Amino acid sequence: MTKAIHSSLRGHRARAGLSLALAATLLAAPFTSRSAAASTVRVKELVDVQGMRDNALYGYGLVVGLAGTGDTEYVFFTSQSISGMLGRLGIRIDPHDVRVRNVAAVMVTARLPAFARPGTTMDVSVASMGNARSLAGGVLLITPLTGADGQVYGLAQGPVQAGGIEAAAFGSSYQKNQPTSGRVPAGATIERSVSPNLDKEKLTLGLKHPDFTTANNLVEAINKALGEEAAKAIDPAQVELKVPAAYKGKTVGLLTKLETLEVQADDKARVVVSERTGTVVAGERVRIHPVAVAHGGLSISIQANPMVFQPNAFSQGGKTVQTKQAQIDAKEKEKAVVALPATTSVEDLTKALNLLGASPRDLIAILQAMKAAGALDADLEVL
Repeated sequence: MTKAIHSSLRGHRARAGLSLALAATLLAAPFTSRSAAASTVRVKELVDVQGMRDNALYGYGLVVGLAGTGDTEYVFFTSQSISGMLGRLGIRIDPHDVRVRNVAAVMVTARLPAFARPGTTMDVSVASMGNARSLAGGVLLITPLTGADGQVYGLAQGPVQAGGIEAAAFGSSYQKNQPTSGRVPAGATIERSVSPNLDKEKLTLGLKHPDFTTANNLVEAINKALGEEAAKAIDPAQVELKVPAAYKGKTVGLLTKLETLEVQADDKARVVVSERTGTVVAGERVRIHPVAVAHGGLSISIQANPMVFQPNAFSQGGKTVQTKQAQIDAKEKEKAVVALPATTSVEDLTKALNLLGASPRDLIAILQAMKAAGALDADLEVL
């Protein structure tokens, strides 16, 4: 057991070291000047035209053709679905009499693209609802896909490509990835289109990352390209665009001209940390003030030693008893106080943080403490 614990700890340290190396690589990305931080971005990647978006679709269906890996008889809604489907085909059968293992009840989801026309296809995702072990090799039967308004916008059907594999025999099993979900490429045919109205006097451009500076730069770039005051910023998240007279009825041409414009994008300094994976990613604009940091580590080792107690000689009714005795050892690492200087670039920040010699998870705690002390000029986001 002790060997297993030490092996697990060594694996954890190895993963932590890998995450630290990845974090250091991301932090040390080269930036030659401040102008590189506020890089130019095309309007196409910067904004969305409000009203032109995807719509979520969903449906309930059956996947057949599974090799004994479908839902069991304990999933009664699958039996009811099979009975109802066969009833529509003229075959009457009681749901309680359904005993099959090659059928699975699934939920089907898809994203209906804007301006999609009837007859075009789209991919769908399939996920098991019952206790099926795998959807590999199954075929999705025709499934209506409805929107939030209850209208049917597509029909899905086709072979399922499972996201993993699963095998079991004689009490042993093997599984890779998730075999109870998958996709049907081009498995849905669109039956009803959603066409936003482009023939408007005004269009609204929504910024994907709201920012005052970026919105103002976007307005200046659009007005310069059109040669008139056609755009104005309503707030950091949206820009109102008045369609010029030369582009009346030619909204597509207007958007084609605007979406290729290069705009100077700005954003807040941000540090993103993930406590689950120990990953730390910092942007170029992150700054720290002079600060002293002392960070120690506490390690606890628990070892279970088996012990056997035997009764005294010639005792009556005595029994040999086996038990375990836990031995706990706690050690605290002593580290010196490190003075971190003020930094003005990601490269300097990386060097300063490397002075601590901390693991990624320790680094997360240090960054949180630095933010609380007011020594970190950045938004700290913990995932």
